[in-house]
Amino acid sequence: MAQTHQTPSGTEKEGHYHILAVEKERIRRMSEQQSAPEQLAVGKSQGGAGATYKVVLFEFENFQGCKAEIFAECKGVTEKGLEKVGSLIVESGPWVGYDRHGFTGEQFVLEKGEYPRWDTWTNSQSSYSLLSLRPLKVDSAEHKLHLFENPKFTGRKMEIVDDDVPSLWGHGFQDRVASVKSLNGTWVGYMYPGYRGQQFIFERGDFKHWNDWEAPAPQIQSVRRVRDMQWHKRGCFILPDPAPAPGPDPDPTPGPPVLPASAGTS
Repeated sequence: MAQTHQTPSGTEKEGHYHILAVEKERIRRMSEQQSAPEQLAVGKSQGGAGATYKVVLFEFENFQGCKAEIFAECKGVTEKGLEKVGSLIVESGPWVGYDRHGFTGEQFVLEKGEYPRWDTWTNSQSSYSLLSLRPLKVDSAEHKLHLFENPKFTGRKMEIVDDDVPSLWGHGFQDRVASVKSLNGTWVGYMYPGYRGQQFIFERGDFKHWNDWEAPAPQIQSVRRVRDMQWHKRGCFILPDPAPAPGPDPDPTPGPPVLPASAGTS
């Protein structure tokens, strides 16, 4: 049966376009209100639209030579056509790099920024290789960490909440850390004070023994939070600026105010 189609008038066309515009605006707002965990899940795609993780690897120092763009875990940089990594740029992250293939060996935290040489992502001086890397899990804007003196969460305990600790000794805790509970956020521990030495990653979970974070000994002397653009605008850890030098003290006994000279009489 034939159907009759009526040509809409100009007023009806305007109403139709208005409805389409309203619907598009509603979809846009729903997309902007997408929760952070959902955005993180979308970002784990292989470089698709809205990817959260991206790092560019270069074969030589100062961003020279062959390069490879990485959007997900990479068990070996040789799979991307690189024999080694001499420099890198983290466009979005954070990431953790390893000095061996298959996510093993010494660990390096890679937050948003540029790394022109190997000594910009590590200062342990024990390894300059970076052969595998993967995105770091960032589950929360809050950070909470428990450090224990002995394995299996026994002995003295230290709790750190939403803070960076450049020296455990300065907070009354020894350098022996044999087990860790990461309750919120992602952390990195260092073997020496001032965020120096070998690095150890603590994503959310329980670490009953220092072997669980591949440490050679139960020694951690500084701990800090791992930042991310998803939760923090700066997106990376930056050392605080030194306090400004104090200015001169004001004169405690100012003199009497000087009165303006009166005009002479002619």
